[in-house]
Amino acid sequence: MGLELSIEWLTLIMFGSLLVLLMAGLPLAFVTGGLACVFLFVLGDAQALNIVPSRIFPLMTNYQLSAIPLFIFMAAMLERAGIINDMFDVIYKVLGGIKGGLASATIIASTILAAMVGVIGAAVVTMGIIALPAMLKRQYDPKIAMGSIMAGGTLGILIPPSILAIIYAVVAEQSVGELFIGAVFPGLMLSGLYILYVTIRSYVNPRLGPPIPVEERVSTREKVSLVSKMSAPIALIVIVLGVIFTGIATPVEAAGIGTFGAFIVAAIHRKLDWPTVREACITTLKASAMVIWIMFGATIFVGLYVLEGGQEFVQGALQGTGFGPWGILILMQIVLIVLGMFLDWVGILLLCVPIFVPIVKALGAASFGLDSPDDLVLWFGVIYLVNMQMSFLSPPFGYALFYLRGVAPDSIPMSDIFRSALPFLAIQLIGLALCMLFPQIITWLPNQVYG
Repeated sequence: MGLELSIEWLTLIMFGSLLVLLMAGLPLAFVTGGLACVFLFVLGDAQALNIVPSRIFPLMTNYQLSAIPLFIFMAAMLERAGIINDMFDVIYKVLGGIKGGLASATIIASTILAAMVGVIGAAVVTMGIIALPAMLKRQYDPKIAMGSIMAGGTLGILIPPSILAIIYAVVAEQSVGELFIGAVFPGLMLSGLYILYVTIRSYVNPRLGPPIPVEERVSTREKVSLVSKMSAPIALIVIVLGVIFTGIATPVEAAGIGTFGAFIVAAIHRKLDWPTVREACITTLKASAMVIWIMFGATIFVGLYVLEGGQEFVQGALQGTGFGPWGILILMQIVLIVLGMFLDWVGILLLCVPIFVPIVKALGAASFGLDSPDDLVLWFGVIYLVNMQMSFLSPPFGYALFYLRGVAPDSIPMSDIFRSALPFLAIQLIGLALCMLFPQIITWLPNQVYG
């Protein structure tokens, strides 16, 4: 047999070496998978390595996960077809005359975009390329402009069809459809809070977000014809989410419908050609492969940790703090926020969720004032999704900050991008607190749909 280590030392060595290698800039997928294999060999023997295929195989054969490449492909097709540019253009002309209207338009466009695109990078980069120059040209305050792009962009993780929700559902063995429905209100609530913040700031100080000049505004009739131009992609979203919510189709089938719809929308916009399809395929391949590799690596890593008694150790440590159920829940959220500063979302999900969900279940629904264990798991899942939004905005390694840096003008320093994210981070924290204090925000809609 291999080396005998106490669970405290094992925790320290496993997660310590994980942190050191990630700080060295190695990719998460290979760090977790590689470390897991090393520890399996050190703690066990050659036989112990058999855990590797037995952990990976259930993921490889999981039907729910096939929705991921389909949704990514649908998003890539819509993006290549130039729909996002059109959409911003429409909302921008409709709302441009209001103070702070362009920032609100950016957030609304990002919210609709989130319903098409389960991937964050696409939304932030695209809006950064389209909306940022438009706002800076109209003398917008750069901080409000950049903040609204990044905050709007992070909604993709929450608003269905979110890729993160699909992976969460697979790991926590939960219904994808319920998670999607539970995330609708929190997503719209956050979107509304962002718009409220931008509008109030712009009305208090009109220099921050001036309305567009009168000669650029459009008549009501033009506004109606502009909105009708957007009917195809909006119809696609309504159909895809509609068939999931009414239970006609599973999320995987809905993703198939969406992918087919994306071809039709691209054809309507005269953008259906071989280069478009090819680029969309390559984008899909890269994004899906990255997600799946991280899942493989992290699931072996956590599998080994749980096997060695990590689950009981963490549970004991949390109960040993002497906090009540709410204290433990808040502590978990803090751990997730801190991890969010350094790791990416798939990694955090696979490292924490398998350990946290059983602990939350053990605390019981009654201790949080919920009716059933199902409500409890759903509520925790959506709170987790809301929390993960914050990881995209939190310095020093928030992804959205760096996506925006890639497309923002060089004259804007990185420190300004960091600062512009802070007020929106605070709003996300308020949103997280509201979802925790009022579980009905999350549970009401799924209960109405599924009874």
